[in-house]
Amino acid sequence: MRIGLIAPPWVATPPPEYGGTELVVGELAVGLEAAGVEVSLFATGDSTSPVCRGWHHPRALGTGYRPLPELEHVAAAYDLLRDVDLVHDHTILGPHWARKRGLSVPIVTTNHGPFIPRMAAHFSRVHRRGVTVVAISHAHAATAPPGVVDRVIHHGLDPARYPLGRGDGGYVAFLGRMCEEKGPHRAILAARRAGIPIRLAAKVAEPAEKRFFREKVEPLLGPDAVFLGQVGHEAKVELLQGAMALVNPIRWDEPFGLVMIESMLCGTPVVAFPEGSARELVEDGLTGYRCADEGAIARALQGIESFDRAACRVRAIERFSTERMVRNHLDLYRHVLGLGAPPADVVRPAAHAAPVALGVAPRRRTRIRARSGASRRWAQPPEAAAT
Repeated sequence: MRIGLIAPPWVATPPPEYGGTELVVGELAVGLEAAGVEVSLFATGDSTSPVCRGWHHPRALGTGYRPLPELEHVAAAYDLLRDVDLVHDHTILGPHWARKRGLSVPIVTTNHGPFIPRMAAHFSRVHRRGVTVVAISHAHAATAPPGVVDRVIHHGLDPARYPLGRGDGGYVAFLGRMCEEKGPHRAILAARRAGIPIRLAAKVAEPAEKRFFREKVEPLLGPDAVFLGQVGHEAKVELLQGAMALVNPIRWDEPFGLVMIESMLCGTPVVAFPEGSARELVEDGLTGYRCADEGAIARALQGIESFDRAACRVRAIERFSTERMVRNHLDLYRHVLGLGAPPADVVRPAAHAAPVALGVAPRRRTRIRARSGASRRWAQPPEAAAT
């Protein structure tokens, strides 16, 4: 078998700073290879993933969706991956383009965004054309049209990259984007109400994010509420290790929320509103607390020093490791290719809304040979692309 992974073209894989989807795709590629699988990853030329890569755009294109550059990206990807046995596509246009071109390769696609009406219609169309659709939480799947989601697979990360922290920094943390639905302003107010300083690290790049920061967040900053800007991996982990808790007062149906499992892996409990995936990712008293409002968050924070961080990390590894994510994907790939029974936790309509602990099947190894040399762009990107 030969498996191709297609990452989006907006951020390098893995991302140097912001980029949840690219982080997950990078983890999946490396994890599959570590499990004895050889993978062909199509990303951007400045990506640093160690697995075999192809590319069309020499550099990541930056956040902000644009159809034409993505179409160029996926057209080149499917051309270079034309001899694989299965493609796992993490773009939006890729599966639609492949089916319109009449390509018969089995395709798995993961929707990393919300099933808003036009995206719901899009995934319904590709599903009818034989594409296997993956959602990233049961809450996420519940918002899709009936029958469209074939499988729910939670994200996973390498626990070794998120060592256990002591939580002795004397502050709580916020990580995310600067926007209303992520709630950095609510995080400041809740921490202030609890009498605990807060440090915020967030992406502020798009015009709407800059406007929100200027109008809603900047006026709340002070000695007890410090904005750190956007941080890379090492600074992010250091922030989480020192934090007493991650405050995550989201007010939208977030499909997953990668920062929550990053925090849990560091042993840092997540204190969040029970919106979207937080209902199934955060386990009350074990990996954090689900709170109804800012007042409840403040009360939870006041007793957070006694939280069992080691137990939080152990549970996070059980549920959200790269190894578990890889096993789930391998089970799915085998099923799609007719090499195995349906995975035990295939989504069923009656089970969408309930938090579900994913079962882990016994580990089975599959050898997948990577295809290289099909184009000059399977080689390592040129020096100019990496600078």
